[in-house]
Amino acid sequence: MAIYKYRAKKGLEHVVDGKIEAQSEKDAIEKIHQMGCIPLHIEECLRSEPKTQASSSLGARMFGRIPQSEITLFSRSLASLLRAGVPILKAISIISEQSENANLKVMLYNIYNAVKDGSRFSSALMKYPKAFSYLYVAIINAGEDSGSLPDALLRIAEYRAKQEDMLSRIRMALAYPVLMAVVGIATVVFMLTFVVPRLTNIFTSIGQALPMPTRILISVSAGLRQSWPWIILSLAIAILSVRKQLNTQNGRMFFSAFKLRFPVFGRFVFKSELARFSRTLELLIRNGIPILKAIDIAIPVLENELIKNQLRRSYKDLEQGGSFGKSLKESKLIPLFVTNLIIVGEESGRLDEALSEVANIYERETDETTKVMTNLLEPLMILITGLIVGFIVIAMLLPIFEINVVVK
Repeated sequence: MAIYKYRAKKGLEHVVDGKIEAQSEKDAIEKIHQMGCIPLHIEECLRSEPKTQASSSLGARMFGRIPQSEITLFSRSLASLLRAGVPILKAISIISEQSENANLKVMLYNIYNAVKDGSRFSSALMKYPKAFSYLYVAIINAGEDSGSLPDALLRIAEYRAKQEDMLSRIRMALAYPVLMAVVGIATVVFMLTFVVPRLTNIFTSIGQALPMPTRILISVSAGLRQSWPWIILSLAIAILSVRKQLNTQNGRMFFSAFKLRFPVFGRFVFKSELARFSRTLELLIRNGIPILKAIDIAIPVLENELIKNQLRRSYKDLEQGGSFGKSLKESKLIPLFVTNLIIVGEESGRLDEALSEVANIYERETDETTKVMTNLLEPLMILITGLIVGFIVIAMLLPIFEINVVVK
């Protein structure tokens, strides 16, 4: 909705000026006609609060999940509008009207009202931690303090786009191997639970001693059919136990160390964590956030507790007047070339450039590792599925071959 200022002719000689609220200029003209006036001039003078598809009372309700891609698009759109000189309230209103996501509309309605009532934009965003992380709010807050909010929004949008692109590539790379694994497991389960039992009846009726592979296959099939509730229950208990352990510090430390030591996958996790931390810290420093606060914000972005603990120790060393890079170097966990780059960056006052270089290197290596892992997983899944299915087929055919030999 917008407020339109108009001049209209009422009767033959009387001219009136006024304001009217309407959805569009066309709607405003129709309303003026309904008032018995002929519009002479009309222009938009004020845009009112953005409306959602539901009633205004909906703004006070809790909203559902908003896709992260919508938040990235919102950030980029808001940065473009602010750079074009559009006031922030009007910019939020425009984005709200253009958005097709009802949940985003509700959230922007509330943010609009908070800013209109005098709150800082970053304070309004802080009320929605599921949509706007602490990292996001900190960068927006720094942008407001420095008077460069459009630049801050653009940087956070580019950062989020890179993170989303990396996750998208990993998901796309793993989609085919995962699909093959599901199809392979379903095929094996189908053969063991439906095909093998029917052939077992035929083999037992012959009364001949069965080959070892056939007896193994029949035993596995019988065990699967008889014990499937216990198998499912055991899997459920195992999953719940792992989740419970992940909620404890010791459990998180154990799984973090296990992931880093796992062949191939461990290096991939390590590189992706360092790339994420370096890119995040670079973004924070470029937006004028002090190094100590920037590290404190960047650490929770990581998932691996082992790396996070080392970064916390280095943070304390820096807090006590030491060097962040030298502390990391002493840990032996972070590669030397990374720590040396950080030390040089600290000494030269160009830490953000050093972190950018680290992030670029590890992002490239992560991408290459993803491709290698995918290229290895596909034939590996085919080989494993082929071996299992091949064993089942051979185990079922062996008794038939022996019968043919006996008949001859």
